[in-house]
Amino acid sequence: MPDNIRNVIIIGSGCSGLTAAIYAARANLTPLVIDGHEPGGQLSMTTLVENFPGFPDGIQGPELIDNMRMQATRFGTEFLAGHVAGVDLSRKAADGSRKPIEVNLGRDKLLTRTLIIASGASARWLGLPNEQALIGHGVSSCATCDGFFFSGKEIAVIGGGDSAMEEALFLTRFASKVTLIHRRGEFRASKIMLDRARKHDKIAFLCDTVVDDVLDVSKKEVTGLRLRNLKTGEQWDMPTSAMFLGIGHTPNAQFVGDQLARDGEGYLIPEGYVCSRAPGVFISGDVADRHYRQAVTAAGTGCMAALEAEKYLEEIGK
Repeated sequence: MPDNIRNVIIIGSGCSGLTAAIYAARANLTPLVIDGHEPGGQLSMTTLVENFPGFPDGIQGPELIDNMRMQATRFGTEFLAGHVAGVDLSRKAADGSRKPIEVNLGRDKLLTRTLIIASGASARWLGLPNEQALIGHGVSSCATCDGFFFSGKEIAVIGGGDSAMEEALFLTRFASKVTLIHRRGEFRASKIMLDRARKHDKIAFLCDTVVDDVLDVSKKEVTGLRLRNLKTGEQWDMPTSAMFLGIGHTPNAQFVGDQLARDGEGYLIPEGYVCSRAPGVFISGDVADRHYRQAVTAAGTGCMAALEAEKYLEEIGK
């Protein structure tokens, strides 16, 4: 058996992965965190975070991630920049013995006794010219996170499914008006969700309409949307203070393949809280959470995954 086997490898360096790293490092397991293609996760792309416990005046998302990373490093966590291409979770060797988990980084392959998958989920964006520059300045994919900042203002939600209806209904708690923009005339949302949105006096609908761009980068805040009617070709600018994307997220779990249980949209399905059907493999954060998607819930499952990994290593005598 090779002697370069890690005790814990964590895939993902967002809130969940870093929490797992802090707990695993404090247990003297010297975890290795693989940053992934979005180092720091979605928090690194946000501005003020006001709903994470312990920060009464709020904290900037990148600063919170930096603090967690420094905390994990202080206890002995190691970090590796890279993107996981694949994993081999089959544990039985040809001779019947238990072989380590293999993590494939392309050119390099790492071996570990336990693996925590905290690779998160990526928001689906529209791909507009100014969209990325205004994320955190009025462009958001999380109504729960950012809705409060637009109290009393007119805002827009993009999408036509249940996610868009949920975002729009939640945002009516703060906004003076919510305009729901959908590229088709028919909606994919369930009848009950669509009926709720249609009955709400703060929600207006713009169908057969797409967003061509977000305004205004020069002011470093959203001031409006450039819209286009798909039937007539008419283009116009609609004033708004924010654009919320309600078109869903994509879980970053492609590297797992069919080795773990996944739902129809590709989210990993844990057994119990954070365990998986593969021995020594644990799941935490947004890669399995299609409902809450909050920093604090991601941190909670990261803690659980690290404790389960520690317990597993004790059980196998490591």
